[in-house]
Amino acid sequence: MMKLLTTPILLSLSAVPAFAASGPFFDLNNTTFVVTVAFVLFIAVLLKLKVPGLVAGILDKRAEGIKSEIDEARALREEAQAILASYERKQKEVQELADKIVENAKSEAKTAAKDAKTDLKDAIKRRLQAAEDQIASAQASAIKEVRDTAISVATSVASEVIATKMTAKDAGSLIDEAIKDVGAKLQ
Repeated sequence: MMKLLTTPILLSLSAVPAFAASGPFFDLNNTTFVVTVAFVLFIAVLLKLKVPGLVAGILDKRAEGIKSEIDEARALREEAQAILASYERKQKEVQELADKIVENAKSEAKTAAKDAKTDLKDAIKRRLQAAEDQIASAQASAIKEVRDTAISVATSVASEVIATKMTAKDAGSLIDEAIKDVGAKLQ
């Protein structure tokens, strides 16, 4: 404390304007001396009231407040960076998931296209087979109809020919032959 008090006194005593003043320095009429004494008294009062300690305390409190704000800002920054990293990681995961979904959708679309082609080929085969079956059935039906018509025409022609050209004796012999044929076929 003494060091703080003696420093301003030495500085004021060594001031060049103090030596430039006319008359004795330690005179109350000398304004430089009066100002120096007032300054020293002011400094002494400040030291007596512990103003430098109060100012230092206030400055320390302010420094601590600033430091705590800086620490808080640093913590908030680190938290924000962690959140940002988390969101970037989540975005990357979502992007990977979206890529997988698109890839699966493409794969499923290819598979569905192959299945559709196979199903179409099978349907065409079934329809061709059904058409061939219908054609065969129609052909068989037409052949049967032609055969039935031919049989009916032949029967009617034969009955007319038999009725006009056959005698009773010929008819009896045909009946006998038919009975023999039926008997042979039944055995």
